[in-house]
Amino acid sequence: MANQTTSMDDFEQLLMESFQDIDPVEGAVVKGRVVAIEKDLAIIDVGLKTEGRVPMKEFGTAGRDGTITVGSEVEVYVDRVENAMGEAVLSREKARREESWVRLEAFYEKNEKVEGQIFNQVKGGFTVDLDGAVAFLPRSQVDIRPIRDIAPLMNVPQPFQILKMDKRRGNIVVSRRAILEESRAEQRSEIVQQLEEGQVVEGVVKNITDYGAFVDLGGIDGLLHVTDIAWRRVNHPTEVLSIGETIKVQIIRVNHESHRISLGMKQLQADPWEGITAKYPVNGRFTGRVTNITDYGAFVELEPGIEGLIHVSEMSWTKKNIHPGKIVSTSQEVEVMVLEVDPDKRRISLGLKQTLANPWESFSERFPVGTEIEGEVKNKTEFGLFIGLDGDVDGMVHLSDLDWNRPGEEALDDYNRGDMVKAKVLDVDIDKERISLGIKQLGSDPIEEAAGDGLRKGGVVTCTVTAVTDGGLEVQLAETDLTAFIRRSDLSRDRSEQRPERFAVGEKLDARVTQFDRKTRRIGLSIKALEIAEEKEAVAQYGSTDSGASLGDILGAALKGQKDDK
Repeated sequence: MANQTTSMDDFEQLLMESFQDIDPVEGAVVKGRVVAIEKDLAIIDVGLKTEGRVPMKEFGTAGRDGTITVGSEVEVYVDRVENAMGEAVLSREKARREESWVRLEAFYEKNEKVEGQIFNQVKGGFTVDLDGAVAFLPRSQVDIRPIRDIAPLMNVPQPFQILKMDKRRGNIVVSRRAILEESRAEQRSEIVQQLEEGQVVEGVVKNITDYGAFVDLGGIDGLLHVTDIAWRRVNHPTEVLSIGETIKVQIIRVNHESHRISLGMKQLQADPWEGITAKYPVNGRFTGRVTNITDYGAFVELEPGIEGLIHVSEMSWTKKNIHPGKIVSTSQEVEVMVLEVDPDKRRISLGLKQTLANPWESFSERFPVGTEIEGEVKNKTEFGLFIGLDGDVDGMVHLSDLDWNRPGEEALDDYNRGDMVKAKVLDVDIDKERISLGIKQLGSDPIEEAAGDGLRKGGVVTCTVTAVTDGGLEVQLAETDLTAFIRRSDLSRDRSEQRPERFAVGEKLDARVTQFDRKTRRIGLSIKALEIAEEKEAVAQYGSTDSGASLGDILGAALKGQKDDK
């Protein structure tokens, strides 16, 4: 048992000795001395059982002196203590890479710049030597703007920013663009601090867009908006500017935080809006050029920098609800009248139609009230007719002015669009742009004619029956176009005789006028009233309390007398 214990102790001691025989320098960077140089190999002693061989080319890289001699001390990486040939496997390149990784990690943690050289082009970018460590430079990180020719940057020591490091995978990603942007930001900040609002500077047009131009002020760009290029309307910056052109601009606004700079060119010229009310007084007439046409009107340039708007409602006296482009065209010279000037809002309202004769004034002068005219029926509505007249204006015949005797709705059926009709001018309202016409006024008013012929309330007229209805009789007054209606209760004094069927169409009869209203044009007739009036007249003429005659005798005598008179 004691012998077994001793054997275990000896084994443990032998195992520990075997571990101690394995050199701990494998996989580390150590110092060695060059003991010999054979052709292109350096023989290096690093204190191991055997020396190692390192190619001479590993001691020199682009831009460095790689000369070594026997006795030189160098640092190498121990790949393996002993290979199949019994030699140590050493590498100067791996040693340099290890040194670089340690140094680069320190720079990366502190976010500091590192120096390197672009030495090769690969897919998607370039490779950079960072003093032994190889990094990847993406194409997008080479410069602020795309570079067509990379040759001038190759093998030139320059600063880079480390974006990412992964030692396990051996990946390093760097950026040259970040260095340039930082430098540019510092330069921009310095330039911005020197700029003040109102300052006049020179710049070069760098880029042109639809909304303006970017101007390089010597390391920082400012925006010259299209509305600040000139006082006049500029539809596109290329009308005035070209890329590469040197221009003078004024600093309008400076944002020191965002480094945004607003520029202006027109501010270097006199403001044409100064004294605008004196230059363009209200009701003044001026000639201008149409610069822009919209759905709501047209803009007219009166002078460079001064534009006014002709609203669509002020373009034509007669053409309503029409697009302005059908009245004027771009670049057309037009005469306009100033309707309103607002210096604060920098607005001028113009009128085009005001420079032309008012067609309603012209019509009123040519066709005064009472004039008979002729025109075409343009439209037929529920309230009357619209007639096209000279001067491209319309007149209206209201339902009530179509016919003296018939209802307007009935008379309207006599007319159709396109018919040529005659009418009389009743009224012209220039302010409201209305012309009132009448067709019935072409003939005399039968009511007035009848009144002139003696028709009055209490008078007796002769009528002709035109229709027999249950409610009474429709009749036409003799020698007129007037009609009236005799109600059933007015057909006779005798109730039993109040029957319309007693009469026939075409039959003539006499009736008393019980109503005659010229305004409402109403005529009331009654046979009953006539009989009563005749009875009273007979009693007054033949009646006598002393004669002893009866009422029947008096009426008989009266009636006989009337027959004899006829």
